[in-house]
Amino acid sequence: MKSAERIGAPVVVPVTAQERAARAAANAGRPTLEFAGQIPYDAYVRASTLHRMQQTLSDDPGEMSFLVISQIMELYFGLVRFELREAQRLLRADEVWSALAPLRRAALHLEGLNAAWRGLRWMTPADFNRFRNLLGEGSGFQSAMYRHLEFLLGLKNAALVRPFRRQPEIHAELVEQLNAPSLWDDVVALLHRHGFPVPRQSLDRDFSAEYEPSPLVEAAWVEIYGEDGPDNHLRLLGEALSDVADQFGDWRHQHVKAVQRTMGAKVGTGGSAGLAWLRRSAARTVFPELWSARTAM
Repeated sequence: MKSAERIGAPVVVPVTAQERAARAAANAGRPTLEFAGQIPYDAYVRASTLHRMQQTLSDDPGEMSFLVISQIMELYFGLVRFELREAQRLLRADEVWSALAPLRRAALHLEGLNAAWRGLRWMTPADFNRFRNLLGEGSGFQSAMYRHLEFLLGLKNAALVRPFRRQPEIHAELVEQLNAPSLWDDVVALLHRHGFPVPRQSLDRDFSAEYEPSPLVEAAWVEIYGEDGPDNHLRLLGEALSDVADQFGDWRHQHVKAVQRTMGAKVGTGGSAGLAWLRRSAARTVFPELWSARTAM
């Protein structure tokens, strides 16, 4: 079944290069202005649906920026997750070279995600307070897709699945991601298959628990980076993963700055300690041995 059919989307009729050329000739180079049914762009992108999804809770014009940028970030979370899962699939098949492309795309998508923060630089505490109370206990902390992304990157915490218990489908997907190997777990397994002496406890472990760094995995990366030839795909993999971790770290840092700018050290909307909670969360390292190995290189 095609993905469009699976989600009930209008069918977009494919055309060939020859058909496009014939249409352009018939239009004398002008764009097509008449269609038998729904405009093909809207059928594919669902733009009209997207633009109906902004339902603000106040009359304050600044809330629209806050809402739209939050929705943009949600879409980016899902896109980055999609790319990392594709990279994970390829690494499991030992296709290291092929895995570089989705990892590079993921890093670029994270750049776009980071750029979204710029749209909220105007927001002062007074601006946020004009509609903050109307959000109730709603908080970005409750983003299921962000939690998927954290788990996939190896930042595991079983307690963070609990808020979704009354949404069975979302909860089940998060539990599955929690208990599955992270991208870093698959990278460590790849190193083992390539002959590096990875300790058994780094391979056969409880994947729902946070990964514990290993000196042997660190030593493997020191060795990998010691060979800088063009055929060293593992070194290229290390750099692609570093870019992902770097950009993800930038997003967390900018989140801390945005909260500090708009609400200082106030209690978080979702009941957390706010800024203090975010700082502790941002201190957790993604792909730890990839960074610690640099000291020994």
